[in-house]
Formats: sequence, structure tokens, C-alpha cells
Amino acid sequence: MRHNNEDMVLVGPHFVRDDEVRLDEVRLDDMDRYLIAVADGMGGHRCGEVASSAVLESLHYFFNDMPSGMTTAEFNEKLVEWLAAINFKINSQGKSIEKYKDMGTTLVAFVYYNGHYFWMNCGDSRLYRLRDNRLVQLTHDHSLRAMTGDNSHPNVITNCVGGGCKHSFIDIMEIPEGVLDGDRYLLCSDGLNDMLTDEKIEKLLLTKCTANGLCNAAILAGGIDNVSTCVIDMMK
Repeated sequence: MRHNNEDMVLVGPHFVRDDEVRLDEVRLDDMDRYLIAVADGMGGHRCGEVASSAVLESLHYFFNDMPSGMTTAEFNEKLVEWLAAINFKINSQGKSIEKYKDMGTTLVAFVYYNGHYFWMNCGDSRLYRLRDNRLVQLTHDHSLRAMTGDNSHPNVITNCVGGGCKHSFIDIMEIPEGVLDGDRYLLCSDGLNDMLTDEKIEKLLLTKCTANGLCNAAILAGGIDNVSTCVIDMMK
């Protein structure tokens, strides 16, 4: 129902908005690195699409320039430093250019680095895992709903990149219980989970529904917001 799409998706080297990317197979060894991310430009603020593009472009280049062989603690520290820098940049643009005032974005990512899988989250975009026919949300929403437990409350985010947040924070966790053959992972902006319950998303993923199929289901359910999804099937 929106006239412009403020979401942006990053899949490896591919930046995607209003389009799709299908990759049949990506083979990774211990020395490789790979990043898949979704950024949801803040609805209700001007130029959210500028913020989502800027954050994913910055993360893409920063991630690929990171040294190899860092420990998990060093990896986390580098990404926290990156967040502080990009948050300052986005907020500075919002202060110096009137049309960019208070622009911001969420960020959720699925990351492979140094033989380990991680997730990162800032805001209320989500990462789910489907394993043994059960869907589990791995990330934690940074939102008023999550803080209060009141699902009837308006969906107000409490943390983001930019958006006037002076002290943004990012959750960075290694994937719990590791990554197994047959796992399905889903990254999405809240345009999906605001329209479809977790039970409905689970049923669709169990039928091997594609990312486009999930987006179309959200649109058919009302589509009040931009919806972007990435579906990852693991083969080990």
C-alpha cells in the first residue's frame, strides 16, 4: 500500500530492491565469508530508503575488508565499532540535510565468517530458523511490543541505525546449536510478520515456499507495509 519501497536487501554482492535474486548454490569453505541482510528504512520518516541503502553498502564493504582469522570477540568488537560509525554518519546527514531529518533503518543479518555462522540485529526485522518442522525466531525485537509484552501496542521500535538514536546497539550472536543440513533460515522486514502469524509463516516454509511466495502471501493478507524476505536452505 506504500508508494515507495524503503526496504533494501543484500545477498553476497547483490543489492536488491523491488527485484529478486535466486542463487542455486553458494559453496563456502572455512576461509570464505558471506553476508545476507535486510534493512527496513524507517516508516514515517523521510528518505528511509536512503538510510537502508547507505547502511547495507557500508556494511558490505566493511565486512569484506575485515581481517581474516579474528576471534569471535574481535569480530564482535569490530562490528560494534562499525555500528557507532555508521550511526553517527546517518544521524549527521539527518541533521545537515533537512529532507533526511531523522531517517533511519533496522538491520538484520545472517553472517558466515571464519567457519562460523552468526546473526546480527538492530531493530525489529527478524531472523527465523525452521528445523525439525518447527519455526523459531532467533533474533529479539527491539520494540515497545517486545518490551511490554502487549501485542496490541503500536509497533514502535526502540533501537535502530540512525533515526536520531545517539546510542544504537546491535545484538551479535553465534547461531545457537550450529547450522545443520536441512535448516531453512528466513530474514524478513516486519512487513511480513505484521501480516502473517508465525504459524502461517511456518506452514508456508514447510511447503518449500519461496521468498517471493512469502511476499505475495503478505500482500494478499493486506500488505500495509513494504515486505522483503530472504530464504536460505542449508546443505552441508
